[in-house]
This record gives sequence, C-alpha cells and structure tokens, in this order.
Amino acid sequence: MPKMKTNSSAKKRFKVTATGKVKRKHAFKRHILTKKSTKAKRALTHSGLVHDADMNNVKAMLVM
Repeated sequence: MPKMKTNSSAKKRFKVTATGKVKRKHAFKRHILTKKSTKAKRALTHSGLVHDADMNNVKAMLVM
C-alpha cells in the first residue's frame, strides 16, 4: 500500500504545537485594508488556533 500523502496546501497554512493543537493565521489581511480599522488589522496579525469542530479535518490533511 502506498504512503499517505500530506496535503501540500495544508502544510503551508497550519502548524502543530507541542501540545497537539493546530495554529493558523487569520484571513482578510492581504488587501482592501483601507476600510478596516487599525484595531481590526492589528487583531488579524496574531495567529489563532483551529476550532475543535474543524480539528479532525485539518489533522487528516496533515496526516498526523
């Protein structure tokens, strides 16, 4: 049986922490930033965690 392959787009977007949680970046900070407040843009800078409801799908793409 062939090896399981990691989803290439997922490995570029997610990183697994030491405790097994999955880190992610926030969306909506690439362009059209003039209408967003400074506070909103600053909040989007920080990384977040993948929600529990999506964790199984993300881990399956990362083949953990």
